Amino acid sequence: MFRILVFLISLLPVALLLNFLADQPGSVTVTVAGKAYETSLVVGVVAIALVGFALMVAWSFVSFGFRLPGLISLSNRVRRRSKGISAISRGMVAVGSGDARLARQQASEAERLLGREPLTLLLKAQAAQLSGERADAEAAFSSMLDAPETRVLGLRGLFVEARRRNDMAAARAHAEEAHALAPTVPWASRSVLEYASMDRDWQRAIAAVERMGARNVVARGEARRLKAVLLTAQAQDLGDKAPDEALKTALAALKLEPGLVPAAVLAGRRLSERGDYAKASKVLETAWKQMPHPDLADAYLDVRRGDSALDRLKRAKVLSKLMPGTREARFAAARAALDAREFALARENLEALVLDKVTARAALMLAELEDMEHGRSGPAREWLERASRAPRDPSWVADGCVSETWAPVSPVSGRIDAFEWREPPQAIEASLRAEIDAERLAHDHSAPVRPAELEHAGAMQAGDQTAHAVTVVDRPDAASADEARPADLPEKANGGAQPSAARPQSRGAKPTPIIFPVAHAPDDPGS
Repeated sequence: MFRILVFLISLLPVALLLNFLADQPGSVTVTVAGKAYETSLVVGVVAIALVGFALMVAWSFVSFGFRLPGLISLSNRVRRRSKGISAISRGMVAVGSGDARLARQQASEAERLLGREPLTLLLKAQAAQLSGERADAEAAFSSMLDAPETRVLGLRGLFVEARRRNDMAAARAHAEEAHALAPTVPWASRSVLEYASMDRDWQRAIAAVERMGARNVVARGEARRLKAVLLTAQAQDLGDKAPDEALKTALAALKLEPGLVPAAVLAGRRLSERGDYAKASKVLETAWKQMPHPDLADAYLDVRRGDSALDRLKRAKVLSKLMPGTREARFAAARAALDAREFALARENLEALVLDKVTARAALMLAELEDMEHGRSGPAREWLERASRAPRDPSWVADGCVSETWAPVSPVSGRIDAFEWREPPQAIEASLRAEIDAERLAHDHSAPVRPAELEHAGAMQAGDQTAHAVTVVDRPDAASADEARPADLPEKANGGAQPSAARPQSRGAKPTPIIFPVAHAPDDPGS
């Protein structure tokens, strides 16, 4: 309705103009071949308008005839491009669904229709990867290096292929070239960072993290965390060679992440060695409030090495007040109470632990308590048997790798800050420990069951049965067979409290490999 109204309004000026011309006197005369034709002014104007319109229509037909070949060519190109894009879409869907044959077929069709365009090369490379044709995939990615807009994409593909064939030198070269071309690309920045960490070039790694944070490649909080981890690794490497520098670096890491356990332990022990007990206690207490950890408890109880067992028990009670009811606080109190021969307090904490959840560590300490307090081998042996079957306590876990000690880089994937303090995979190891325990009891009922032996034997058996799904990690070795026992269980029934130095936190010990099974082989980091 509105359009009709607009049309009628637009006709109004034309009607008024024609009406005006009709009221005007005059005529129009046209002479053709000596013969004159005369008509009114209105008819003349209308005739001129019709002739002009006819000429315009004729010119349009003529120009369309000249442009017709170009239009046909353009139509063919548009149709080919549309078919090519459809082929790319079908090919990408085939790649996603795992249909290698259809993916390669659509890649060939897209290349025929579109030529060597970026999407065509990408589909061709992915189809080749899906089919296992690594050479064809690398050729497709290498073709992308010729065009500036696809150069980084080609380097990414070559980087992934180099990682898959375990050519670390080539992978590193591709990552560094991509990082130089596009510093804000996350995979290139992270790869450069990981390679610097693998070389233990912590200064270069820290500089890379700072650049990543400045360019917003990673969030500010993540950049702070990564820098703190790298500073902690640097402090650990400095170790006894430069203790003052190691302490300074560890404190710098704690400024960024006050709850970083390895940094707090290192700083606390260094401050304790310097006699700055108050600052050492403050550093360890701050980290303890954020994450109660056995290493923090050990460092806190050992702040003053000359303390008696009762003094250590008082410090354990301080930790319990800071984080009341937590498992690690109860473990610390129970350990200190055992050393001080305060058996009632030790039993109170251990019973609270097993009521919450029976773990290997709690069962071992209860076995030790029964042996120290009453000298009864029966209950102690029962707790040892339960320890051999109980779930393992939290450990440092990264990419399926279980380690007794923290490390800045995952030994499996090379990721920084991959280790987390959590419960390790339990199923395989628990069943294997139960089988080994039952077999030993069947063969020799009088032989003492050593928790450490069960742990090592079960882990070795698991390593034999899981083939590639094992990871070797390091753990501080004990100086003797007594130190190798996780709960410091005395061999004799009338044994007393062992000194804290006899527990498996000996410093400066050489690492020995322990094998723990992993649930599955990790995915390729570049895929």
